[in-house]
Amino acid sequence: MDLLKSLFISASGLKAQNGRMRVIAENIANANSTGRTPEEEPYRRKIPTFQSHFDRELEANKVELGKIAEDTSAFKSVHMPGHPAADEKGYVRQPNVNTLIETTDMREAQRSYEANLNVIDSTRKMLQKTIDILRA
Repeated sequence: MDLLKSLFISASGLKAQNGRMRVIAENIANANSTGRTPEEEPYRRKIPTFQSHFDRELEANKVELGKIAEDTSAFKSVHMPGHPAADEKGYVRQPNVNTLIETTDMREAQRSYEANLNVIDSTRKMLQKTIDILRA
């Protein structure tokens, strides 16, 4: 039945977006996590990826969270001479996390999550209407 298929596809979207939001939350939580020493790298931003997976039982493509990649962009340097992670010139390497970008990504992930939730709710209502019609 196509309605059940849409439930399973939307559920896979919910799961993928939930994983995406966890990665984004980790990035935001570590936006100020520097190394403890000048040699130690600060937190490196993680990037969630998605992949399509063909489900033979459903005969449909489902989305799932793929590998979590690391952002290879350069770290920022801030002059903080008293910090334990400061180099000989007094600069501390900061994570390559931009909280504005992370917040925007989080909002997009929330909207995608809500869209999948709405599909599940609409499908549930259609299934209930079908059951009500069959009872009459």
